[in-house]
Parts: sequence; C-alpha cells; structure tokens
Amino acid sequence: MRTVSPRGPLALLILLTGSVALPAAESTAAIELKRDDHQGTLQVLLGGREAFVYQYGHVDMPHLYPVQSPSGKLLTIQKTELYPHHRSVWFGDTVQLEGQPTTSFYQPLYSQVDKKDPQSPYRDRIRHVKFLTEEVKDGQANLEMQLRWEASLGQVPVMDDVRRIRVVPLGDGEYFLDCTFTVTAAYGDVTFRSDQAHYAWPYVRMHPQFAVERTRIEKGAGANGKDKPVTEKGTGTITNSEGQINGADTCMKVARWADYSATVDGVTEGLAIFSDPQAPPPQFFTRDYGTFGPRRPDAQNGKPFVLKKGDSLSQRVGLLIHTGDVTTGRVAERYQQYAAGQL
Repeated sequence: MRTVSPRGPLALLILLTGSVALPAAESTAAIELKRDDHQGTLQVLLGGREAFVYQYGHVDMPHLYPVQSPSGKLLTIQKTELYPHHRSVWFGDTVQLEGQPTTSFYQPLYSQVDKKDPQSPYRDRIRHVKFLTEEVKDGQANLEMQLRWEASLGQVPVMDDVRRIRVVPLGDGEYFLDCTFTVTAAYGDVTFRSDQAHYAWPYVRMHPQFAVERTRIEKGAGANGKDKPVTEKGTGTITNSEGQINGADTCMKVARWADYSATVDGVTEGLAIFSDPQAPPPQFFTRDYGTFGPRRPDAQNGKPFVLKKGDSLSQRVGLLIHTGDVTTGRVAERYQQYAAGQL
C-alpha cells in the first residue's frame, strides 16, 4: 500500500505487514519505508521503530545512518573528529577515469568548495540519481538505487553505481541486510588506485560506545597547545569466522565473516559483516577504534587495476544486526543460513 504522507508530495510512505519464512522461535515485524525527498532520507522502520536510514540528500556520498541496534542504540557513527570522512556504512574508492585526474570518492568530503558552509557543493561526490525499486513484499523490503560518481561539480561523470538492499526482519529488533554494490565504467576505462586500506567495499564505522578502543580528543593538551588524542579501552570485541580476536589478529586475515559486538548499558549487541558465500573468502580490514570491512580479491586489492569501459564490478555483503555477542547472537549459524539461501 502506498500513500502520500501529510507532509506533502516529497514524503512517501510505504507500509505493508507480513511475515517471512524463519525458524519458528522468531517472529517478524511490519516494515515501513518513509521517504522524504526534501530531507533526502529513506527511513526503514521495523514494528514502528527506526532500524536505519538511507541518506541521499546534500551529502558527499549516500550512506546508511543511523544504524540502530535491536534495543535502539546507535551502532554506527557518521562522522568522527579523527576521521571525519567516515560515513557509518559507506561504499567508495579512489579512481581515475581515462583522460581525467585521479579522484577520491572514498573521502569526497574534503572536496567541498566552501568548508564553512554546510550547503556548499562538493567538487567530487557520489550522487543519488533515483530510486529504482521501493517495495515491501512477503515481509521483506527491497530497495534499489541508481547513483553516479561525478567529478568537477557534476561536469564529469566517472562511473555508474547501482545498489540493492534486501531487508529481512528477524524478530525482537534484529534484522539482516543483504547488500549488493555494482559499479559500471559507463564513460570510459576506469583505473582503481586505492591501497589496501583506503577504500570502502563497504566499510562500517562502529559508534565509539561499541569499539574495542575509544579515542577522545583533549583540546590543547598536546605539545605546543595542539589537541591530543587519548585512547581508552572500550567494551567491544572483534571476532572473525576463524576464531581470531580484535584488530591485531583479525586485520588483513582471510575470513568468511567478521563481527563487532559490545556491552553498552548492560545490553550486549553487535553488527556482523558477511562475505559473499558464492565467492572466495576475502581479507578483512579491521581496526579496534571501530572501522571494519571486506577487501576485494588479491588481484584487485592494494594495487592498480583497470575496469574497461562497459564492464561492471560487484560486491555483495550481508549485515547482521543482532542481540548478544558473537556466540549468543548466533553469527556463525546465521552465516550458514545466508550461504544456504535461507536468510
């Protein structure tokens, strides 16, 4: 059912109640999609409560924020003092269109023309073009968005980008996102120039309250009155499918999945990233301060490669938002369900 909300024609409400085939112990909740083109947001609610928001308005790149835990806590952070280009759940890279200079679509934030004006345009950005699919069917939501990577204030299109998200309620506030990102070199050969760390296919930046380590800034406490970063131990734990723990043992290690869980205000919850079960397991880049995500295959990771004009490149991942830690949250079991097409 589609109705125009009282806010006007720029706000679209899609509501459908249903259930999805899951184990009998789990019950699902109705999914609502609330789109506001004026604000540039598509809000996804489960059982009337916000799960996550797709941000596509005046931004340097579309991304998911906030991403809420089953109990309603912020799992991710959109912008941090040390790394302001981090975008909660985001996808981007540094590339060069044939005949054009190299452009960072990993951190296009820094291309804003007037950094003192939040509404100032970005010289380089990933722009949301339109929604291709917005539907709730059989208890799941299906979203498909068309985007374009653009340089020189939109004058130079670099790549096309289609993103698909399948939203699966798991009951009790838990949910699963099956995401596919596909870029196409529609305007000429594109050379990818990122190193092993500085590209997001995708990356997740956990909120400091879920991190293994937290970094706070002491203003003027450093040498010559400079700001001083101070690292503190958090309650978070990174665990991968191989049983390795935290950044020192999981970073750049091959794994089927990686999980980031923590206990906040007495409640343990987390977010796991699943790799594509139909592809070889990738390396995962992980950091105790909160960033983690899968790498591309070795031949395309940390070394230049060319996507020929007309060719496409895809990355599929699953995002599991769960109650409990890696064990009580049944992360390994749910990855097997994902691999078997049951999630």
